[in-house]
Amino acid sequence: MKMRNIAIIAHVDHGKTTLVNALLTKSGTFRDNEAVQDRMMDSNPQERERGITILSKTTSIIYKDTKINIVDTPGHADFGGEVERIMHMVDGCLLLVDAFEGTMPQTRFVLKNALENHIKPIVVINKVDRPNADPQKAVDEVLELFIELGAPDDLLDFPVVYTSALNGTSSFSPELETQVPGMDAVFETILKEIPEPQCDPSAPFKFQPALLDYNGFVGRIGIGTIRGGAAKIGATISDIDDQGNSHDFKIMKLYTFQGLRRIEVDQVECGDICAIAGYSDMSVGDTFCAQGINDPLPRLRVDEPTLQMEFGTNSSPLRGQDGKFVTARVIEDRLFQEVQRDVSLRYSRIPNTESWTVSGRGELHLGVLIETMRREGYELEVSKPHVIIREIDGRKCEPYEDLQIDVPSEFVGDIMQTLGERGAALSDMVDSNGSTRLTYVIPSRGLLGFVNNFLTLTKGYGIINHTFKEYRPMYGKTVGERPIGVLVSVDNGPSTPYSIEKVEEHGTMFIEPGVTCYEGMIVGEHRYPTDLAVNVTAAKPQTNVRSSNKDQTVVLKSPRKMTLEACLDYINSDELVEVTPNAFRMRKRILSTPDRKKFDAKKKAAAEAEKS
Repeated sequence: MKMRNIAIIAHVDHGKTTLVNALLTKSGTFRDNEAVQDRMMDSNPQERERGITILSKTTSIIYKDTKINIVDTPGHADFGGEVERIMHMVDGCLLLVDAFEGTMPQTRFVLKNALENHIKPIVVINKVDRPNADPQKAVDEVLELFIELGAPDDLLDFPVVYTSALNGTSSFSPELETQVPGMDAVFETILKEIPEPQCDPSAPFKFQPALLDYNGFVGRIGIGTIRGGAAKIGATISDIDDQGNSHDFKIMKLYTFQGLRRIEVDQVECGDICAIAGYSDMSVGDTFCAQGINDPLPRLRVDEPTLQMEFGTNSSPLRGQDGKFVTARVIEDRLFQEVQRDVSLRYSRIPNTESWTVSGRGELHLGVLIETMRREGYELEVSKPHVIIREIDGRKCEPYEDLQIDVPSEFVGDIMQTLGERGAALSDMVDSNGSTRLTYVIPSRGLLGFVNNFLTLTKGYGIINHTFKEYRPMYGKTVGERPIGVLVSVDNGPSTPYSIEKVEEHGTMFIEPGVTCYEGMIVGEHRYPTDLAVNVTAAKPQTNVRSSNKDQTVVLKSPRKMTLEACLDYINSDELVEVTPNAFRMRKRILSTPDRKKFDAKKKAAAEAEKS
């Protein structure tokens, strides 16, 4: 059977998964009476809730006697490492661009990866039915991006297809009225423009896992493209690791992908995308080959983590009241399972503690892991994220990011002032129809805790995008710490309306009456830069003196609701987030109020001594 291998790449929220939905439903992959949900490739609950793709997924479609393998890739920068590796699995890609938004920061990143790996792109202008969409302007921006990235001349005349993936229509013209039901324009362009896999069926077997999955029964599962020969169940092959060492193993399981299913098969032919299980120590970039063949494929680059945080067992007074898994052993086992499938994640035990340093590609990457563990019944406490410092040419360097912000023009002044304080350097500013696009280069530290502040500053109207740029010498000033103080509980017990009414005069509350509190728990935000110890559990004194007035009902302000991401953004380095299946609580590292005051006094004295 003829074959094509393609990836779908784009900026986050430009419609990749919705397009895969349309390709699957319009190709006859499902029965007419089969129930199919929207964004069916986003099978992870968090993907559906967040509206983003977190994990790459592979499917296949049969169109006119040709098997088209499709890899749906993440669009968020934190998962960009997978996009790079997927480029080694495919021979072409669909570069998806929103007809209204045009090219965005992640569009540049994914296209750069495609061009560096000599992958031929087909440009798909999606959402042509969106109000104020300008498909031709989007095409012009894509052409400018091709030229800017130094694309070879033969790729500048790229094929373009126009679609509305949500409506399941496509055409070769930018005019909305030319859209017709079905995805034939996309399928025909794939068959015409994307080459067949370059693979010799008579050559010795060769395969390279670009992605990993994990199964408790068979261990690691490598997903990639067969580059030579064929794979058969029970065959003995070799794994060549990054040190050139060879390890023989027997293929236990073989899978191919069809629709939404992973199908177990006995044999996979040359050029097909498949999954192989049988060797528990396989790594991304290893070469699987026939025995006696010592000719490894070029190693695949795995992005190093740029951000790390501390995970620990829950040490609060409320430990064990919510979760099933609270001990260090079960948490470490869970982290081990995660690194088996996520090659961008690292963890190491902090000596003589029940804590681990967990490193990843960004706040979202680590936030997704924490949320997954919480839903599985784990209790843990996590620290503020901080960037990983590297020494390059004898100098300390930190990660920098390209930052693009679209805001109503009235908010530009506040945004520029805030970003200036966080070490950001403005590189471009474009004003258009009452909206301004600001482009910055900023230390990754400067983005920690910025997103919630950004949404407040722009009253929810701002759009923010950022992607890793490079390591640069460290920015000199301290950035990323919260400048405002917090309200900290000094007692244990349920909060009362009587106490909260008095405390909320000092700032904004995070809790409502009836919430169980403990000493050292953060219950609100102080209006001044210093922390304030408060009692939120005191009951109203009872007396036998009758009041001349009836007691009036206490009317309290609505507390500020804090999500997990908001808590991680909010805390400072001397604070932690307690995460349980049913709650997020911010707390001080040192719970005892007297001990914390002594520690803060010593820290302040040391800082003043260092200045003098």
